[in-house]
Amino acid sequence: MSGGTDRHEGLRARVEALLAGYDPRSTERPAFLRARFAAGLAWVHFPEGLGGLGLPASDQTYVDQLLATAGAPDNDPRRNGIGLGMAAPTLLAFGTEEQQRRFLEPLWTGEEVWCQLFSEPGAGSDLAALGTRAVRSGEDWVVNGQKVWTSSAHRARWAILVARTDPAVPKHAGLTYFVCDMSDPGVEVRPLRQMTGEAEFNEVFLTDVRIPDAQRVGAEGDGWRVATATLMSERVAIGGGAAPRESGMAGVVATTWREHPELRTPQLHARLVSLWVEAEVARLTGRRLQQKLAVGAPGPEGSAMKLSFARLAQQLSGLELELLGEDGLRYDDWTMVRPETVEFTGRGAGYRYLRAKGNSIEGGTSEILRNIVAERVLGLPPEPRVDKDIAWKDLPR
Repeated sequence: MSGGTDRHEGLRARVEALLAGYDPRSTERPAFLRARFAAGLAWVHFPEGLGGLGLPASDQTYVDQLLATAGAPDNDPRRNGIGLGMAAPTLLAFGTEEQQRRFLEPLWTGEEVWCQLFSEPGAGSDLAALGTRAVRSGEDWVVNGQKVWTSSAHRARWAILVARTDPAVPKHAGLTYFVCDMSDPGVEVRPLRQMTGEAEFNEVFLTDVRIPDAQRVGAEGDGWRVATATLMSERVAIGGGAAPRESGMAGVVATTWREHPELRTPQLHARLVSLWVEAEVARLTGRRLQQKLAVGAPGPEGSAMKLSFARLAQQLSGLELELLGEDGLRYDDWTMVRPETVEFTGRGAGYRYLRAKGNSIEGGTSEILRNIVAERVLGLPPEPRVDKDIAWKDLPR
């Protein structure tokens, strides 16, 4: 398939063939999704045989619209956001062919959920300072350590994991990237209850977990480079979606404003208009970022988008509470639940206000993202790093 019109004609024919062979009205959802993957209509920009056709990513929208119009099921991307948004692009860029063929299909269909074992209680926002160790033992690596703030760990079959394999070199140089089997008996998952009452995150303890070397992603000691690529994808996934106008918190607060004219003041009106304009600028910037992604890999712009998303969510949720007054402070339910998906705008105003506080921590703290924007987007001098040439084992902790 060559030009855009020809490509769309070819894609339409593929979609019609898929629907003819697997009628969505009578085909079980997993079977339909597996057939869609085999037809190259899962990720059209992925290579043939890996769920794609090697086409521009922008063609995916065309395919999705055709299938949605036909009533075909989708893969509910919110249930496996880490797998789809972070593990899949990383495996495509750095994984072996064997890894890609083993993991990508059940990842895309959602039959295997993924989580991300990056953050640690002793490393804070500095991923390169992590202390989880992986020691070579024959054809395996033996991993010991603790991870924290792990979304979906209680549902995950697999995890992307960064561990320290050489403590005798500077901290960025001694890391290696793995795929970890979450069903291993050495993996213990404990819920972390948040101030919203939910426990959507977890602590994960790794005790003598054996990971085959065949599940190493990238070269030994190259984990920082692989993890950086994952994090760029993560920030795009959180902050750079192609959302419609007045979606997210901007839409929630605008609706509150319209439904409660008795609460309006000139000052609140001025703040709402200012934040609405900022939200619209962020939305259009996110759309431009998605278009750039269609022709290349994510860059540091994703960090700016995630930074903007977190700041706006907190300011808008705070404004909503001010609009609602005492009614906004009422909380609906403190029952501990373990949601399958993250609801940034779900439930009541009190929930939204509390949940938005986490936006500036998850997916890279705002402080770290400001450094990335300053250095890689604005070209400002880098922050002094006194530990750059010191072996990790010699760093004070």
